[in-house]
Amino acid sequence: MNAKTTFHTIPESAWILGVSRNTVSRAIRTGMLRATLCRSGLRVSSAELAKALQDGGAAWKPTTSG
Repeated sequence: MNAKTTFHTIPESAWILGVSRNTVSRAIRTGMLRATLCRSGLRVSSAELAKALQDGGAAWKPTTSG
């Protein structure tokens, strides 16, 4: 990563993705979203959020059972 990489907290990441904090935390735990451990907690890079939003954020939309 270069010096200009921006990192976001879990609440910031949730806001950017349009999901709850719990959803972001679950995605980190399951490996769907990569995070970096900093002294003050987990941070998600802006590049990782951009990857998560590809394809219109289809992976983040709730599914309905039919």
